[in-house]
Amino acid sequence: MTRTQAKQALPDLEAMESFGRTIAAKLMPGDVVSLEGNLGAGKTTLARSIIKGCGYEAEVPSPTFTIIECYDPPATRLPLVHADFYRLETPQEAQEIGLDDYRDGAALIAEWPEKAGGFAHEGGCLSIRLEFADEGRLAIVDYGADWLGRSL
Repeated sequence: MTRTQAKQALPDLEAMESFGRTIAAKLMPGDVVSLEGNLGAGKTTLARSIIKGCGYEAEVPSPTFTIIECYDPPATRLPLVHADFYRLETPQEAQEIGLDDYRDGAALIAEWPEKAGGFAHEGGCLSIRLEFADEGRLAIVDYGADWLGRSL
């Protein structure tokens, strides 16, 4: 599978929000935005920025305890599933909660994707690893084949 990698400096919250809006503008049903990084790296902040960039105007809760939060039109321009897999013990638990059903026709924003078995093998996966860099963050972006024409 063809993949391309790029780096994006995110020196402050404004840059993180702008990056999220850019991703949101190119997001399509069936896509996965896979967010990796240590605790506090900004995964939830970036996920919230993507959801807001898709038109959602209300508060965006973290799905740490619910595991999955769904957003549907007309509140968003496309169906979104925001999942935080941190609390999963095994990837099979993602299937047990019906992840495939939630994903049907929607874009998935996945925090802690490795806990659900990962999504990097999917062509529609935009993998983003957030790392601490100086006072801000660095996003290491790995474009799945379906994202190659939609570079950020």
